[in-house]
Amino acid sequence: MEYFDRIASRYDEWYKTRTGQYVDRVEKWLIFSMMRTKSGRALDLGCGTGNYTFELKKRGFDVIGLDASEGMLRIARSKGLNCIRGNAYSLPFPEESFDLVLSVTMFEFIHEPEKVLAEIHRVLKPGGEVIIGTMNGKSLWFLFKRLKSIFTETAYRYARFYTPGELEGLLRKAGFTNVESAGVIFFPSFWPFLGLAEKVDRKCHKKCKWFGAFIAVRGEKS
Repeated sequence: MEYFDRIASRYDEWYKTRTGQYVDRVEKWLIFSMMRTKSGRALDLGCGTGNYTFELKKRGFDVIGLDASEGMLRIARSKGLNCIRGNAYSLPFPEESFDLVLSVTMFEFIHEPEKVLAEIHRVLKPGGEVIIGTMNGKSLWFLFKRLKSIFTETAYRYARFYTPGELEGLLRKAGFTNVESAGVIFFPSFWPFLGLAEKVDRKCHKKCKWFGAFIAVRGEKS
């Protein structure tokens, strides 16, 4: 968590760049197009500076964010968000607390995903939904990012990437049903024609998910 505490003050700045705006817009489009839960109590697991916590709140959810980095949480709270420090391996909530658990770009940084998914399953209500967004370990974009991290310290130095099939398998093993996945961002970060890239994202997010840099998987607690 020390690394994330160090970068917290500049974490949101990337989203203000042209590429960052595109990535944020397309990733949110994917997440919320897959989401079937429209209201209720939500947990933003690994909330960071509150990017998705804020979006869920704006959409009318009673949302709480949880993260292990106090530096990230200070920024999230400064946005007026309800966020607490906690451990994804032992969530500080009773059973059947949430209608929705959303976790975006956290799973790359956990070592025992099975334990975290068991906790998510525990705190979800019957019929509740989980959506996990993460980076695709097979995409060209993040192969480049991973190579870059060898020479310059980035978050990707500490990350474990997944494929859509691996994430689907983890959710099914944890007891989730109606599992499905999709992916976006098929061009490298230096691609100049972002309008074209976004059209491809929206058209190919299911058929070409194996090549997307960002993948999302959803499941339900039966």
